Amino acid sequence: MNIPYTGGCACGAVRYNVSGEPVAMVDCQCRQCQRESGTGHQSHMVFVAAEVEIHGATSAWEMTGDGGTLKRPAFCPTCGSPVFMTFPATPDIFILRPASLDQPEHYKPTLVTWTEAAQAWDHVDPTAASFPRMPPAG
Repeated sequence: MNIPYTGGCACGAVRYNVSGEPVAMVDCQCRQCQRESGTGHQSHMVFVAAEVEIHGATSAWEMTGDGGTLKRPAFCPTCGSPVFMTFPATPDIFILRPASLDQPEHYKPTLVTWTEAAQAWDHVDPTAASFPRMPPAG
């Protein structure tokens, strides 16, 4: 079943529509995700080769992840809400921030990454598959 994934920033200046199904729903506990989210982890809905429409201007910055991957988080320049993330080396991958969804209940994490950096006070789903860093490619 193909659910239309729509959402946007807190102030409504940025909106998106994603057609396709996520290939992964991940809670990442790496230090960069902690810093960027302001809490113990950041949640990601990962899409590959999905049709994505963005309405409104976003700002972005580039960072190198704990695993060495160059990432480009995008946010609303008005309210500062994180909305999505892309990877310059793999343009087919599009990552939504689930809290920005119109229907955030569609987010059901099944994977937890970078547990070696987890904070004791951050409680993620204990039934999700977990990895000390990133899972093996495959």
